[in-house]
Amino acid sequence: MPDSSTDARSFVDEKGITIVYDVHPATTAPRAVVQLLHGVGEHAGRYAALIAALTADGYTVYADDHRGHGRTGMLQHDGDVSRLGKLGPGGLRAALAAVWQFTGIIRAENPGLPLVLLGHSWGSFLSQMLLNDHPDAYDAVILSGSALRTPTSLNGGSLNAKWKGKDALGTEWLASDLSVGRAFLDDPLTTDEPLLKLFGVVDALRLYGRPRRGIADELGRGIPVLLMVGRDDPVGGPRSVHKLADEYRHRSGFKDVTTLVYPGARHEIFNEVMQEDVFADLLAWADRRFPVRG
Repeated sequence: MPDSSTDARSFVDEKGITIVYDVHPATTAPRAVVQLLHGVGEHAGRYAALIAALTADGYTVYADDHRGHGRTGMLQHDGDVSRLGKLGPGGLRAALAAVWQFTGIIRAENPGLPLVLLGHSWGSFLSQMLLNDHPDAYDAVILSGSALRTPTSLNGGSLNAKWKGKDALGTEWLASDLSVGRAFLDDPLTTDEPLLKLFGVVDALRLYGRPRRGIADELGRGIPVLLMVGRDDPVGGPRSVHKLADEYRHRSGFKDVTTLVYPGARHEIFNEVMQEDVFADLLAWADRRFPVRG
């Protein structure tokens, strides 16, 4: 949940949907701003530990609850919990447009600071799309729980198949610490309905795509990319993420592409038992690219 220093705000997207978001100020002189994009069926409030690590290290974090999700979804769907995760009018395209609109707000409020796009899972797919469409808007990209967005590299089946059993919660795929999955199920602002049921076939197919060719040549610069994945992540896993890294290097022309794989970790590496190591790696990578301003 947001802490006492969090500034809760909202904006209205192009379809008239009110998008709720939080601003978490850096606790030291800010070195950069992070736009945080959460995954399907969840909300930004599940990233409190990551946000605390970022703000303590000099990063101001802007985090919204996407179309149909969390507080945005409750407003959008008139408090009907059963409709959480449904994107509403305009579907995926409108959800993408809303996070791009959010980027514009962040840029306008922080004109002198670099902007880092940090997406997890579905949020990482939205981040890939934003990077294809608006590469000039971002100074670095961090993706966790991601995948190359092709039918052969992105798991379209049951994400909990490896852990199925009569006593399975259905959320074992999220983290090796099973309390994470239990907390997800107990959270009144989450839904465990599968993506295909929430989005429908057409919008699910719109998730497919690849990194755009020639971005670095077009910009006259590269964009640092960090890919972080659990070795046991069923969404894409290391093989898919390594393919994604190769495409950013060879299609987009980026030279600064780093992949980190965490043994024993599942999908939500920011909630895993080794989360402190994950945070330390992320901050070390980011700090080298965004040193403290003198």
